[in-house]
Amino acid sequence: MANEVMRPTVLAIDTSGPVAGCAVLKDGKIVHLVAMNHGLTHSETIMPAVDEALSAVGLRCADVDVFAAVAGPGSFTGVRIGVCAAKGLAHGAGKPCAAVHALEALAMNAYGFDGLCCPILDARRGQVYCAAFDMSRGMPERALEDAAQPLEAFLARLPEDRRLIFVGDGVPVHGEAVRRALGDRALIAPPSLRDLRADAACLLAAARPESWVEARLLRPIYLRAPQAERQRKAALAEK
Repeated sequence: MANEVMRPTVLAIDTSGPVAGCAVLKDGKIVHLVAMNHGLTHSETIMPAVDEALSAVGLRCADVDVFAAVAGPGSFTGVRIGVCAAKGLAHGAGKPCAAVHALEALAMNAYGFDGLCCPILDARRGQVYCAAFDMSRGMPERALEDAAQPLEAFLARLPEDRRLIFVGDGVPVHGEAVRRALGDRALIAPPSLRDLRADAACLLAAARPESWVEARLLRPIYLRAPQAERQRKAALAEK
């Protein structure tokens, strides 16, 4: 039983950004991983990907110890798709869920980097979702807390004495601005290390069993209110 606790079977779902993903961790190994960036909507692709993943490794939902979802920050619609999918699967199987933070999962792309990993997600409206993590000991250790702010404000928060690597879907949008502001101190991750990976979500969920919750308690992680809510508040304020 102790081994089961230390080496859980995890199914992770990510629909929080442009790339949808699904992965399975079993016996301490990533046994299945898929990433989809071909333009189809996440609501079309994620459940077939889950079915394929379970079938490929010979598992049923009942065999999964925890269903992990990348719960944000990210696309409001995308986050809801992944969270609802994980909650439904977990509820049906009577298993717990794990909320994986998107910026922490992205930081796993810089595993062992001796500076700070700086995930940036395009938050639109001239802002990025951002944070900074020390990855020198492997797992993400926070150096800066989450924020939704203009890129320039985030760059001003970063320490001047550390090497920095930038990952995330904000890189194609803001990479040149990062280079201009920080010069050689900034490394821009290549496309192969830029996007969030569902297998990273598996590892984070497995490493933190104390964070698992009942399916009904799984919640999105928002750094700002959804647009519809902001518009509603603005309309009420004008009355």
